[in-house]
Amino acid sequence: MGIDIDSLSPAYQAQALAKIRQQDKPREITPTKNKSEETAVKRPKYGNEKTSVNGIKFDSKKEARRYTELMAELSAGIIDDLRLQVEYTLQGAYTTVEGERIRAIRYIADFTYRRGWRLIVEDVKSKATKTRVYEIKKKLMREKYGIEIMEV
Repeated sequence: MGIDIDSLSPAYQAQALAKIRQQDKPREITPTKNKSEETAVKRPKYGNEKTSVNGIKFDSKKEARRYTELMAELSAGIIDDLRLQVEYTLQGAYTTVEGERIRAIRYIADFTYRRGWRLIVEDVKSKATKTRVYEIKKKLMREKYGIEIMEV
């Protein structure tokens, strides 16, 4: 089922011919970037710079600096039982009556330690990382475990 261009009005003839010319042009192929090139220039979500201290990798310089401070306190006997990346389950996973699987809600503390008898849960925060999701998890920690998260 072809269309006779001569049977079209002059305006539509011009439009059809332009479309035909466009289809006949060779297409320019733009080179695509491979994954390694994309990740090499990709900036971290919150502008942080990953840092390593004593072979331990941290998400930011601020978190690495806090770890160094806590290690000094641990050595001095001010704190005990220093732990990194402690996971708390705020709500367990479950399956709805319709069969939909709902993932667990978890909070991962940057540091936990004991100062005397008291458990301290610390999270290194900046203005950018203090998100709504974090605020909800902070409230759930208080509700479920009775733990106040100390922000540094």
